[in-house]
Amino acid sequence: MENVPSFNELIQKTIINNWELDALTDFKGATLQYHDVARKIVKLHIMFENSGVVKGDKIALCGRNSACWAVAFLATLTYGAVAVPILHEFTADQIHNIVNHSEAKLLFVGDVVATQIDPTKMQGLEGIIYIPDYSLVVSRTDKLTYAREHLNEIFGQRFPKYFRKEHVSYYIEESPNELALINYTSGTTGFSKGVMIPYRAIWSNADFAEHVLGAHIDRGDRVISILPMAHMYGMAFEFLFEFLKGCHIFYLTRVPSPAIIAQAFAEVRPKVIIAVPLVIEKIIKKKVFPKIQNNKMKILLNMPVVNKKVREKICDQVSHAFGDEFYEVIIGGAAFNQEVEKFLHGLKFKYTVGYGATECAPIICYSDYKDFVPGSCGKAVIHMDVKIDSPDPKNIPGEILARGINVMLGYYKNEEATRETIDNEGWYHTGDLGTMDENGNVFIKGRSKNMLLGANGQNIYPEEIEDQLNSMPMVVESVVIQEGDKLVGLVFPDFDEAKLMGLNQEDLDNVMEQNRQDLNAVLPAYCKLSAIRIHEEEFEKTPKKSIKRFLYTQ
Repeated sequence: MENVPSFNELIQKTIINNWELDALTDFKGATLQYHDVARKIVKLHIMFENSGVVKGDKIALCGRNSACWAVAFLATLTYGAVAVPILHEFTADQIHNIVNHSEAKLLFVGDVVATQIDPTKMQGLEGIIYIPDYSLVVSRTDKLTYAREHLNEIFGQRFPKYFRKEHVSYYIEESPNELALINYTSGTTGFSKGVMIPYRAIWSNADFAEHVLGAHIDRGDRVISILPMAHMYGMAFEFLFEFLKGCHIFYLTRVPSPAIIAQAFAEVRPKVIIAVPLVIEKIIKKKVFPKIQNNKMKILLNMPVVNKKVREKICDQVSHAFGDEFYEVIIGGAAFNQEVEKFLHGLKFKYTVGYGATECAPIICYSDYKDFVPGSCGKAVIHMDVKIDSPDPKNIPGEILARGINVMLGYYKNEEATRETIDNEGWYHTGDLGTMDENGNVFIKGRSKNMLLGANGQNIYPEEIEDQLNSMPMVVESVVIQEGDKLVGLVFPDFDEAKLMGLNQEDLDNVMEQNRQDLNAVLPAYCKLSAIRIHEEEFEKTPKKSIKRFLYTQ
């Protein structure tokens, strides 16, 4: 194994070195400086001690992103406990299941989650702590209750003069393979699996970010956390790397609607932007496309003489929508709409698309925007090897395999699933299909388990058809399913737009039939849709915002 430094020691160093700098801010709310974070960590450690938590015990966190969520996470790791971040969008039953399955001793809950859960269904917990002020929702030991009621007094006895840098001393993990956190996947089918992520993997992801972004981000720089920290993508690249770097992180504590995100970009002006395609696509479709889809603009864009200037102007507008200060926009977590990507590439917009998985904490592939090949998701990152399981990786899609220090230890209490996913040589089988060009760029072709088989044995990747369908008039989102030997497109249309345009049901049906014909004109014979059916409501999504395909394909 490579020389992996202690991750908790890095947390200790950044707190001491950036003592007086701003660290964590709830957008439109309070700010914690690095020394405030240190003080709160010590107070939480006192609560942990008094609840009987020992090193290696599990502590679960479930709530929307906030400065206090981030502190609770850091306190868990630096105490030597194992963090179990839970997506706050999960149902109460899912939360109970994960808490019980992970054998968590404590549970931190946000304001909304606090009202949804049933403590009687989580008998293994010693206590439930309210994230906004660390008060006790439930305490099952007198010692914990006493400690919380006398917290400032106990803190004062420990540090009779005052709390200083030299008092910061954290648990240093014994080995890079030690378990740091368990991240339960969104699991589109059935109950999700607990991914065991060791310290080496979270260090390796932070080291990767330092390699590719370190020269463009300095201590004191500002970033916005949009993605849930309970998801490895947001955790690694909107929180841990920036915290170790001494950055100032802003949390959008409410549901990040496009309006709130736009306002935050304008005010915070982040140095780097980490996003899922959905966020970028919404901003581009709502803020930019309407301005350029009029005839005058189309004519100008088609005139070679003015084309370059117009594109530069549009690129400035798009950059402005993201705050103007960013080095690049990194997109990951799901497939990117080809129409939007083509548009951004044509503008020479500073974006790139990465690829990862919870099981790799999460990064697998990435390229800087200057080297990025459109349609790809970059190349294997530092500390990782990637190969395509195919006789001809360049032309025939095969499963994407990854190996290196980012790879998980396995699934918690599920050796069978671990054996199915990590082979004897240490290759993690992603379940994604892709190709790789001669330069090592990886192109994703779909999920192998979503692949449909055509009548003559052809491989059909529904995501590729959906991507084109989603760019067509009045289509918000779609799922392509197989019925017998025919393909059918289920479409959730833009009902708001239809209403504005005065379209009735028959008009919408006609638009969809036209879409079907236009789409079939560009699809291979075995991929053509036999029908498009209108779906009356949005498709159900996982917390990662990917459609729960299995609900519609039975």
